[in-house]
Amino acid sequence: MLKPFFISVGLLLLSFSIQAQQTPVTPAVGTTEKLVKLYPNPAVSYVVFELKNTGRKDLSLQVYNGILGKKMIDTKINLERITLPLNEFTRGIYVYHLVEKSGKIVESGKFQVTK
Repeated sequence: MLKPFFISVGLLLLSFSIQAQQTPVTPAVGTTEKLVKLYPNPAVSYVVFELKNTGRKDLSLQVYNGILGKKMIDTKINLERITLPLNEFTRGIYVYHLVEKSGKIVESGKFQVTK
């Protein structure tokens, strides 16, 4: 008698799982707009970070190798546009963080280097 119950519960959970995977994800209402525009992506010889004019001077840009986790760049942002040469970067995925002075990550993203 319990076996049909467990089978029906399992099928019900499976159907919910399938529906959850098919439901498109939409951004939450009230989400903030990105502070950084990044281009070109994928990049070959340089990547440009354009920071929206927020008037904040307490931010730094950190770039990590996406596979190894090695910190490649950690620089205080004092301009609205930073061009980062990719001479020391190998082919792969990289992650950037926009970080406040307190250490809080304000924004994150990724870019690809194709050499």
